[in-house]
Amino acid sequence: MKFQDALVHRDHRFCVGTEQDSGRCYVSIPVSNGMVDYEEYYAIDRATFELFRRDPDAALPFVARCRRRELDELLIVPPGANRGTAI
Repeated sequence: MKFQDALVHRDHRFCVGTEQDSGRCYVSIPVSNGMVDYEEYYAIDRATFELFRRDPDAALPFVARCRRRELDELLIVPPGANRGTAI
């Protein structure tokens, strides 16, 4: 998979982008499991992608739910056994 960020919001620590092979849109958040830092990618539709790209603050409630693991059904890559916690 090739994830390409279209927006990086450093203050709130999330990205919005497109997975290049499938064309799926995503929001990603940084996580850490104590051994490695990595990103979790949550699928969003094209309209939501465009909204979040135009208005990053509109993504904040969605990002907060991702951090609380309330939207795990949207994970593009399932987490491993040693899943990290949001940074």
